[in-house]
Amino acid sequence: MEPTFRPNWLQRNLKGDPILWAIVLIFSVISIAVVYSATGTLAYRNELRGRPGSAEMIVLKHSGLIFMGLALMWLAHRVDYRHYSRLSLYALLISVPLLLFTFFVGGTTLNDASRWLTIPVIHLTFQPSDLAKLALISHLASMLSRRQQHLHDFKSTLLPVMLWVGVICGLIILSNASTALLLFATCMLLMFIGRVPLKQMAVMVAIGVVLGGAGLAAGQRLGTVMSRVSSFSDPTKKTPFQLEHSYIAIATGGVAGKGPGKSTERNILPHPYSDFIFAIIIEEYGLLGGAVVLLLYLALLYRGLKTVMNSYGAFGGLLSAGLSFSLVLQALVNMGVAVGLGPITGLPLPLLSMGGTSLIFTGISIGIILAVSRGEPEIRPVVGSDPDAPRIPRQNPSYT
Repeated sequence: MEPTFRPNWLQRNLKGDPILWAIVLIFSVISIAVVYSATGTLAYRNELRGRPGSAEMIVLKHSGLIFMGLALMWLAHRVDYRHYSRLSLYALLISVPLLLFTFFVGGTTLNDASRWLTIPVIHLTFQPSDLAKLALISHLASMLSRRQQHLHDFKSTLLPVMLWVGVICGLIILSNASTALLLFATCMLLMFIGRVPLKQMAVMVAIGVVLGGAGLAAGQRLGTVMSRVSSFSDPTKKTPFQLEHSYIAIATGGVAGKGPGKSTERNILPHPYSDFIFAIIIEEYGLLGGAVVLLLYLALLYRGLKTVMNSYGAFGGLLSAGLSFSLVLQALVNMGVAVGLGPITGLPLPLLSMGGTSLIFTGISIGIILAVSRGEPEIRPVVGSDPDAPRIPRQNPSYT
């Protein structure tokens, strides 16, 4: 009698797309190495101000957040992804008062923007916009999947979509214009994938421009946005300080880079461990290192879209597509800013930048993509049968 096959521990516990798991783990290792290298100046400033925070302590905290994000990613991928349809609505209902409270009442102000809440006891900063972004994409996927037969109905389809997208993006733009614009673009892309008619999308864009402009004018970032766009679009103006040193880091990195931990611009460039971490990667690891990072993000997008193609259910496909595009678009914008292809935004580089709860919500997002890639427990009709025929469960997709 032949022995039965017994899956090993990894096969039992790490389900879903194995290549996506590998990409995330590679990003985690790169992040720890680069953040450790880039936080020397931050540690020195902490020492001058009498605050605890050596480079080792900073990277230890960062590593802890990465492992917490990986743990939550594992938990999220174990959940039947269909539950996220209902959970997304509850998350949105929590996000709205959190965003209002952060902006009007108790937000921690950094860089002239009230985007953060400080969690008591652990003193960890939390951006409600991270929760709102994840919740909106998930709920939008749910709404579009449930209304596939009524996409031309303004009242039942476009109106609730407009309401949630307008409220969330409008609240976020009060203090974080770049995140709001990127989220709005992701929602438009998701609506396009969800087969929303172009005429209705045009109406959505027009309303978004009006409401977005009003929110920007009423918020905290209008002056900053105008200054950054003007500096980018007017070649006669002096290159902003941080962008100038980003160029220097990239130019001196060459093809192979200076080597790990040998960056010099990390001591001059503002926020080298978050907003401009891509410039430090190129300085230390060269254009080859930058190309590897770019290819990893493109591979992440490809695996996310492969999950979409292997998904029979509309909700699973839209959910995976929305979260994949959200992460990779943010990465492309961050990298584009570092090389001068766009105005300065202040967006972190997902999976690599040092951050607080952004690492955690990124982990949850990828966990949801993995939950979809595990194989949906939905049912589909037998091939060649009529719509009322018995149905059979869908088999788990195989990944190559």
